[in-house]
Amino acid sequence: MNFTRDEKVDILLIIISTISVIASFILSLDHISWIAVVLCGVPIFKECIEGLITEFDIKADLLVTIAIIASIIIGEVFAAGEIATIMAIGGFLEEYTVNKTQGRIEELVNMTPQIATRIKGKVEEKIPVEDVKIGDILKVLPGESIPTDGTILSGETSIDQSTLTGESIPVDKKVNDEVYSGTINLYGSFTMKTTKVSEDSSLQKLIKLVESSKPENAKIVRSADRWATWIVVIAFLSAIITYFVTGEIIRSVTILVVFCPCALVLATPTAIMAAIGNLTKYGILVKDGESLEELAHVNELVFDKTGTLTYGTPEVVRVVSKDNGEMMHLVASLESKSEHPLAKSIVKYYDSTDLAEVNEFKMHIGKGVTGIIGNSKVTAGNMKLLESEDITSEYVHDATNGEIEIYVAKDNEVIGKIYLADTLRNNSKQTIKKLKRLGIKTTLLTGDNEETGRYIARQVKVTNAQFNCLPEDKTEYIKEEQLKDNKVAMIGDGINDAPSLRKANVGIAMGSIGSDVSIEASNIALINDNIGDIPHLIGIARKTLNTINLNIAFSLALNIIAMILAVLGILDPIAGALIHNIGSVIVIIYSSTLVNYKLSRKDYLKSKKLGMTKSLNKSIS
Repeated sequence: MNFTRDEKVDILLIIISTISVIASFILSLDHISWIAVVLCGVPIFKECIEGLITEFDIKADLLVTIAIIASIIIGEVFAAGEIATIMAIGGFLEEYTVNKTQGRIEELVNMTPQIATRIKGKVEEKIPVEDVKIGDILKVLPGESIPTDGTILSGETSIDQSTLTGESIPVDKKVNDEVYSGTINLYGSFTMKTTKVSEDSSLQKLIKLVESSKPENAKIVRSADRWATWIVVIAFLSAIITYFVTGEIIRSVTILVVFCPCALVLATPTAIMAAIGNLTKYGILVKDGESLEELAHVNELVFDKTGTLTYGTPEVVRVVSKDNGEMMHLVASLESKSEHPLAKSIVKYYDSTDLAEVNEFKMHIGKGVTGIIGNSKVTAGNMKLLESEDITSEYVHDATNGEIEIYVAKDNEVIGKIYLADTLRNNSKQTIKKLKRLGIKTTLLTGDNEETGRYIARQVKVTNAQFNCLPEDKTEYIKEEQLKDNKVAMIGDGINDAPSLRKANVGIAMGSIGSDVSIEASNIALINDNIGDIPHLIGIARKTLNTINLNIAFSLALNIIAMILAVLGILDPIAGALIHNIGSVIVIIYSSTLVNYKLSRKDYLKSKKLGMTKSLNKSIS
């Protein structure tokens, strides 16, 4: 656990104060507790005064300040030191868990092209991208980012559009096709006519979405502070009334001491710390405690497809040939010369170093590759390549569910086909099933076409699915669901998911394969990319909220009972301090049970009893 310099100082002060309080109790020397009063009490006084002066913010620290001062006035320095130390521990835990990490967009900014190559007549000139105007003719070379949105005038290429759509497979582009700012030109050079200036481009629009998309009503007031004003009022009134009725100042001071909400303040941070410790063992990083409380109320989980429900990389799913061994040897040898993602998947599938020498290798942009192996010409690509090479095939076009077909020909005769597709994660189906049992509506929002997206939706049996979604479509869907009073969580991995992750009540990022932007825009990151842990994540969020509520109820009940005993004169300040200290210990012990929490059958049954799954059984058909 990494602490900042200020946090290390706070820890040191708490340790010294704790030692002084323990020594004071064992040696019966109250004056030793002055160390705790100074080290832990003074910061509480300061925060209380600042809150009252600047915002007139009445919180639990006001009552704590009064209790400490009152204890000192009547000579109970040990009680004052003990109260200050307990409160400092609670405050540190809360501060450590509630500090929220804000999303950053540096990666998007760095991806923004700075220079464009403009063509005027026959002259090429390098200009700042902000100087590009609508209608300018630009030249884009292989490996370059496209400066702004436009249409291709000449040339053919393959574009990596994953920054915008999340689609893992490059998209082939030809004349009159649209290209977008921030996407990567993988192979052929081309000229384009700009249709938007840089500040209005797709990438800039995405940046603005990330900056502006924030979850409504996501700020949750600390549980202890919800009750602080009432506690202060009740404590003051009780102390004043008791003094006037009994004439004993000791009883009034005792009321203030026992009403010091140590257990109440510890109720939230200890539970959150225990839950975060549990999730860390599963490789789940939670940025702030508020996210767990929000997640406990979530009733819909939105999934991106690529890299989330699927692995995000194309893999060979079928091979059809009269001689699979010979065909795979030839095509793997040929594709080993290519850097295309599909080529790499084929070579990986063949999984052998026994590759033949390839001569006269040639890449046909948007079509495939050709080369000479031995004395034979080998061709691997799509139907367009076969047509351009005057090759006929007895193999019919039968790809389904978003599969990509690669025809393989030897000496102008097709000898087989290879089918590639983005494959489903092993635990996707089971994860969706468990989420439904927890009463969670599951929705798939994907940038893929309807055929591919619907196939995945049917496979995992999500409740709802939408296809051909751009980043703004996903954000708009989440906004509409929130307007229906739904609490929505979003899980994704790409830069294109960042706006949706920010807009959702809770954003969950795939931490290992996810982009830095998506991780920063999210509240929670799955470091191990295991979506199978999501049901456990939601389960412990709900358990944490229940634990916090029970802690608060117990703390309030303890304070009320202790106050009654103080009014009756049964408790003195020291006994009162010990009672609320025992309450704090009980709260900590109960919260610590979350460290070893595991989602059980009872958790699923609770969801059914609440009737949360009644409307969630209809899946994509």
